[in-house]
Amino acid sequence: MRKQKNSSKFEIEIHVMNAHLQPTGSAYFIAKETERPEIHTLSVLVDNEPGVLARVIGLFSGRGYNIESLTVSETEHEKHLSRITIVTRGTPHVLEQIKHQLERIVPVHRVVDLTVRSHELGQERPLERELALVKVAGTGEGRVEALRLADAFRASVIDANTEHFIFEITGKGSKIDQFIAIMKPLGLVEICRTGVAAMNRGPQGM
Repeated sequence: MRKQKNSSKFEIEIHVMNAHLQPTGSAYFIAKETERPEIHTLSVLVDNEPGVLARVIGLFSGRGYNIESLTVSETEHEKHLSRITIVTRGTPHVLEQIKHQLERIVPVHRVVDLTVRSHELGQERPLERELALVKVAGTGEGRVEALRLADAFRASVIDANTEHFIFEITGKGSKIDQFIAIMKPLGLVEICRTGVAAMNRGPQGM
């Protein structure tokens, strides 16, 4: 009788444990299971002072968030403010967490998710541009073909001699990716890219 009583108690404990392991019906758990990673562009206005960029990057690396592109430059000289543009990937829940955590860093004045803002304005994406310098070495027919394709992509020749070209190209990241891909068989030597600069359309600022 004692053995049967202990067995029943064990079965009850297993049932309770299984009940705790079942997913709840809350919207939070449903969202986490169904959300898919998205690529978003964030614009961060910060004080231009030593260590700010390191703190922003540290927030991403410390929590395992990936930065796909990052650009930074002082944009308001009198106020000593810099604008950091970050392209990152994550679920909407994670991206919202990133935004709130950035806002808690003291030198940060404002954080705007440009991707979310563009959707609010009825637009597909914010305006995004990137600049790249692409060095291509070659002679003969390959050299002529590189020049022809560069003209089709509206890339400018900013340096050249009888052995190489350095092209400057500006546009969306996908355009630059395509230009680099077609230059590979023609003698691609070196690439330098700035990363994405972005802002929303319309008369409003960030």
